[in-house]
Amino acid sequence: MDIFERIQQGEGPLGQYRKDAHGYFAFPKLEGEIAPYMMFRGKRVLTWSLNNYLGLANHPEVRKADAEGAAKWGLAYPMGARMMSGHTSLHEKLERVLADMEKKEDAYLLNFGYQGMISILDNLVGRHDVIVYDSEDHACIMDGMRLHVGKRFVYQHNDMASLEKSLIRATRLTEETGGGILVITEGVFGMAGDLGALDKIVEFKKKYNFRLMIDDAHGFGTMGPTGAGTSEHFGVMDDVDVYFATFAKSGAGIGAFVASKEFLINYLRYNMRSQIFAKSLPMPMVEGLLKRVELIQTHPEFREQLWTVARALQSGFKKLGLDCGPGGSPVTPVYVKGTVPEATNAVLDLRENYGIFCSVVVYPVVPKDVIMFRIIPTAVHTLADVEKTLAAFAEIKEKMSQGKYVSDRVHMV
Repeated sequence: MDIFERIQQGEGPLGQYRKDAHGYFAFPKLEGEIAPYMMFRGKRVLTWSLNNYLGLANHPEVRKADAEGAAKWGLAYPMGARMMSGHTSLHEKLERVLADMEKKEDAYLLNFGYQGMISILDNLVGRHDVIVYDSEDHACIMDGMRLHVGKRFVYQHNDMASLEKSLIRATRLTEETGGGILVITEGVFGMAGDLGALDKIVEFKKKYNFRLMIDDAHGFGTMGPTGAGTSEHFGVMDDVDVYFATFAKSGAGIGAFVASKEFLINYLRYNMRSQIFAKSLPMPMVEGLLKRVELIQTHPEFREQLWTVARALQSGFKKLGLDCGPGGSPVTPVYVKGTVPEATNAVLDLRENYGIFCSVVVYPVVPKDVIMFRIIPTAVHTLADVEKTLAAFAEIKEKMSQGKYVSDRVHMV
């Protein structure tokens, strides 16, 4: 069959909804300044879908640093990949700051989180090594493992008995091959908002020989006394061998970093294809990231406000009898029973009649009979925003129980 013909006949698990969803449920356009209230299709909506946890996207010091960096350097500098001609002292400075923050010997700045994770895994493990990973690890981890020619074993999400079974299998195999074991989990699982059981995972190091890597994209800046992440939250920073995080969440920017032993970071510097063959992170972003990390470290009140809003939301949803999952992080899912058409009708109601914009997640990301509203609180939301949202969800819940959103098709505006 011709490649194009095959694609025309099947658009994929999410693409099948494209005609009905595009521009509203998928690829919506939020316009205006990044803030709790933005414009959507000409209407002002209370927005709960931006990964701007600490409210840094429009912080005046961040905007100033970004603007001055662009004026000073332009958007092109430095030209080329880091190894060839795109290396600067500011890139090195940011790496030193991040290494110190994570209590690691060294750190390496990455252009993007997704490609960075893929390339890290491609380099960390060889054909005799075994990867043991959580079943709900992020897609970038899954894609990175596709490059791994060795074995990989999955354990059920945060299930320590399942993890130990996988460690036993991995240990037996590596005893034969002479390879090693890499365990990978997320610090904060970005969809459901629960925490990787780092405190329990590191206990297995007393019994099994493995290295632990965490993807802490949603934990960096939000978790721990200083915002150093989920490993700091659990007090296991020394037990995490490879720490990875992005700037797209708390940092409200672009890029990522990996922190570990100096020899390991140097190995990645000289072997990560996604960095060797890609243009360096532009200087305005590097300057802006230095300011963002400084604010994360020096303004704990941003994190405190984020948690004030998150706790108010989560406790409020629970009082309404809504399921928010196990919790543990600011990410706030709201689970209800329903079909895809019901989900679209409920979201239409929320956006058009209540002025509330949040993301909705349906099958195949969650089971077929589940709808997940994904709420992302930030430090710039207020308790008044929380009250407005809880009042709306109380009515949405009642309408769902009465079957008012039941339909046999996806609706659009």
